[in-house]
Amino acid sequence: MKLASRLVLALAFSCATAATASEISIQVENLQGDGGFAFTPFWFGVHDGSFDAFEAGSDSSLLPGITEIAELGDTSVIGQRLLNEVMNSVGQTLAEPNGPPVFSPGESASTTIDVGDATSNRFFNYASMIVPSNDLFVGNDNAIELFDGAGNFDGPFVIDIFGSDVYDNGSEVNDITNGPAFVNGIDATGGIAEGGVVRPFFTIQPADSNYLNSIIGTQTAPGPIVTQAFDAGDQIGRITITPEPASAALILAAGVFGMRRRR
Repeated sequence: MKLASRLVLALAFSCATAATASEISIQVENLQGDGGFAFTPFWFGVHDGSFDAFEAGSDSSLLPGITEIAELGDTSVIGQRLLNEVMNSVGQTLAEPNGPPVFSPGESASTTIDVGDATSNRFFNYASMIVPSNDLFVGNDNAIELFDGAGNFDGPFVIDIFGSDVYDNGSEVNDITNGPAFVNGIDATGGIAEGGVVRPFFTIQPADSNYLNSIIGTQTAPGPIVTQAFDAGDQIGRITITPEPASAALILAAGVFGMRRRR
């Protein structure tokens, strides 16, 4: 085989390998208007599909990690749990970089994650607390498959987060005057234990809507005053997952080299 042909094949193999090693870019946006609710830093986990961050209907006391996110916005417990349960998994927390560590209405941020072996770490989970609240959060109880079995990226993915995607962790009674996190003058470690299960929010009416409306006028620790609630049909956030530009260029280059070789 000629040296030039060997070089082309080597470059093509190198590019294809780099493409399936797959760095992905993740963008988070808070799409609520001024006076809306905030999100705490988002936790992301990429794994082999055996990890279950939470499941609707489960006893919240049996879900280490999600309870800490739902009540305090603390991502450290679920991050450690992922590493303990799934070998070679990848976890990361994304905070909004331009102010307090929350995503206030209108704010966004991006990060890059190297998923490692994309033939194994194919599945994606996320979670974030609704601010302010006692134990409301957003997340996906069914992991999203980002890569196929061969490690090929199946995206881009756009995860639209609506009010109907909010969960009540069921671990603390919903009372904005007793134990909510990120409210000025209130101890977030207080509150009344509920002993319930994780459930989709807006399923107990009118209590759920009344709870959100009771938060209007609350001064949050990050600064803004909540002036408007959201409904089940309102879009409150978005997560966009794309291949990192360098990886996309490598995929294209691999295809070009392959065509040159076939010619």
